[in-house]
Amino acid sequence: MRAVFGLSHMSAGFVAVLVGYSSSAAIIFQAAAAAGATQAEIGSWLWALGVGMGATCIGLSLRYRSPVLTAWSTPGAALLVTGLAGIPMSEAIGAFMFCSALILLCGVTGWFETIMRHVPGALAAGMLGGVLLRFGLDLFVSATTEPLLVVAMLASYLLVRHRWPRYVIPLALLVGLGLSGAQGLLHFGDFQWQLARPVPVLPSFSIATLVGVGIPLFVVTMASQNVPGIAVLRAHGYQTPASPLIGWTGLTGILLAPFGGFAFNLAAISAAVCMGREADPDPLKRYRATVWGGIFYLLMGVFGATVVGLFAALPTELVMAIAGLALLGTIGNSLGVALKDEGDRDAALLTFMITASGVTLMGVGSAFWGLVVGLLVHVLNRRRAV
Repeated sequence: MRAVFGLSHMSAGFVAVLVGYSSSAAIIFQAAAAAGATQAEIGSWLWALGVGMGATCIGLSLRYRSPVLTAWSTPGAALLVTGLAGIPMSEAIGAFMFCSALILLCGVTGWFETIMRHVPGALAAGMLGGVLLRFGLDLFVSATTEPLLVVAMLASYLLVRHRWPRYVIPLALLVGLGLSGAQGLLHFGDFQWQLARPVPVLPSFSIATLVGVGIPLFVVTMASQNVPGIAVLRAHGYQTPASPLIGWTGLTGILLAPFGGFAFNLAAISAAVCMGREADPDPLKRYRATVWGGIFYLLMGVFGATVVGLFAALPTELVMAIAGLALLGTIGNSLGVALKDEGDRDAALLTFMITASGVTLMGVGSAFWGLVVGLLVHVLNRRRAV
């Protein structure tokens, strides 16, 4: 029981959820508002997303004994902010179901796994490093506004990480919370508990909405979320089959779309928090961290919009600092793997740099384009070698 309820597993799961919610929960509100959602419907969206992510995290992690963390599609939500303007809610729900059906099809047919099987490990590691670099840099950016808080958290991390690696992140978080409280940076005045309730909306289907919203939502979810999500697993040595993971997220989306679950996918950035040594020195036991992440997701879903108030009570610098500290080891390992093989070094370096740039082309994020360029260079290098 002590192993299952280990502090390192709980803290890694909590930090992963903290990173996910604090970085993009506001976008969900904007997307729902763009569709004309009422306050009750916005709460239902958060309920559906929390329940869907929680169920898939717990179920898939226990089934495959791998740290599988799912998430909502953040770039998908950003796309919906503009894409749903003027579209009836029923048509939006129909587009959500259509997108999830396409994701399910990719999982059932195995197309996605076939593609990912041809991605070299160095490129996957380079993409992971590029995705996470911003969070490592934000650790030091946050020190410009709250230097005492960030320096104290960093000092506690450096002092403890070698002696008690499993407890370094929870201890750094406790130091941050203690200092934030002492400096009056915690604001719980507007925080109150309130249960969310599912509000179903019957779908309707319009060709224009399916093509204009459903297909772009599918493309950005697969390219900007699921590709990096599988790459994160592979970069950490987990050979969990991709097709069932993709398929279950698609099925979950179909079931929860009427309640506002617009798209589910594999997490990348937040998942990396649960895959480092800080979660557990034994890679075979790190799935317990994502199980705890699923439990926290379920709690977030049940309490809906009030959860956002909890995260809003924390200073931004604390969130940025704890995310950066939790990902430092993963960033270092990713760069080491990416640049280890001299034959793939150019391709991996370009993958890393393009991904880290954050450039977006045709609505698709930099992680996808970094991988595309890296694969092209990899193929050219192999042909020249022959």
